[in-house]
Amino acid sequence: MKTGLSALCIGALFGGGLALSGMGQPQRILDFLDFTGRWDPTLALVMVGAIGVHFIAQRIARNRPAPLLVQSWPTYPFTRIDARLLAGAAIFGLGWGLVGFCPAPGILSAAAGTREALLFVPGMVAGMALFSALKRYRAVPSTVEAPRTIAFDQTSAGGGAGGAG
Repeated sequence: MKTGLSALCIGALFGGGLALSGMGQPQRILDFLDFTGRWDPTLALVMVGAIGVHFIAQRIARNRPAPLLVQSWPTYPFTRIDARLLAGAAIFGLGWGLVGFCPAPGILSAAAGTREALLFVPGMVAGMALFSALKRYRAVPSTVEAPRTIAFDQTSAGGGAGGAG
């Protein structure tokens, strides 16, 4: 219950920050990426502010023996940079640069009824479902059996002390 309430409050704070900074407006993102036209530094300022808050929060958190609402600090199994990470980052970046939405601002804009976001969010959900289905498909062992090796019983062939069968 405490973790759910905490997640709700943190999500509301994050959404409020996105709304206040205008990051739910795709044109702000597209203007940030337009270095030759109407360049808008707002996204860079929001990122610098977020990095500053995160830096301070991490310093405070690392001085605690345990988190406030859970038993232990989380561990993450994927900590290396590999082709899958780079491909995912490239796809994310291309999509973000083309439409100006990433997941949280897209959901925020969809909640506000923005037409583009109402198209983006179902597409994002479909992409997540496709990824999940492909991941499950790749994890299922193949139904094609590997070729078996045939072992001859050496006792029946007069060869001695027996073999595998």
